[in-house]
Amino acid sequence: MTPAVDIADYCNLLLGVERFSDYCPNGLQVEGGRQIRRLLTGVTACRRLIDAAVEADADALLVHHGFFWKGEPAPLTGVKGRRIRTLLRADMSLLAYHLPLDAHPEFGNNRQLGLRLGLLEAAPGSGADDLLWTGVLAEPMTGAGFAERVEQALGREPLHIAVVDRPVHRVAWCTGAAQGAIERAAALGVDCYLSGEVSEQTVHLARELGVDYLAAGHHATERYGVQALGAEIAATFGIEHRFVEIDNPV
Repeated sequence: MTPAVDIADYCNLLLGVERFSDYCPNGLQVEGGRQIRRLLTGVTACRRLIDAAVEADADALLVHHGFFWKGEPAPLTGVKGRRIRTLLRADMSLLAYHLPLDAHPEFGNNRQLGLRLGLLEAAPGSGADDLLWTGVLAEPMTGAGFAERVEQALGREPLHIAVVDRPVHRVAWCTGAAQGAIERAAALGVDCYLSGEVSEQTVHLARELGVDYLAAGHHATERYGVQALGAEIAATFGIEHRFVEIDNPV
C-alpha cells in the first residue's frame, strides 16, 4: 500500500507538471486518508464515476478532467459540492492530470490515440510539449476509409467533413476540444486533421484550408492516456488498477 502523495509525486515528475500553465491544478486534488492499494481511472470526475469507485472500494481515483477549473465558482456547493462530499465520505483521494497527460510522449492522450489509429512517425508538431501531433498512414487511403478506421478503433462513428479529393496520407491530431488548431494543422501540410469536438466555423475552415476534418468525440479521444498512466502506476507501486468507462457521446 502507498500514500496518495507518493503516487502524486511520482506522476508530477513523470509528466513534468511544472512545465505547463494549465486551466486547473494538476496532481492530488482531494487527499483521502487511505493508503492506496486499489486505483480506479476514468476520463472525468463525474458523480457516476465517483460512485463506481466507491462501489469498487477504491482508495484513489485518477482522471483527466478533475476539479477547480479557472473561472468556475470557488464555493464547494451544488454539483461540485456533492461530488467532493462523496469522495470525502469514502476517504478517497482524487488525482487529476490535464495538459501534462495530453502531451506526454509515452502515456499521453495524443500518443495513445496515434497508436490505436496506426499512425507512424508520430511526434509533436513543434517541441516536446506541443499538443498538436502529426503522423503518417502506412499506406494512403481515402478519407472515408480513414474515418472507418477511426470508428473501428474508438467504437463510435466520427463526424467526417470530407474536403480533399486525394488520398489521405499525412494526418494531424489533437485530442479533446482542439478544433481551433485546424489552421495550424493545415499549415503543416497534412491531408486530414482529427480532434474531439467541432464548432460551426470548423466546417468552413476545413473547406477553405483544403483538409478533411474528423470530430471523433472529446471523451472518445481522451480515454487512453489515463489508462496508460494507471497501468504504469500499478506496475510501479504494485497496486491494483481498473479503468471505468462512463459513456459520453460528446
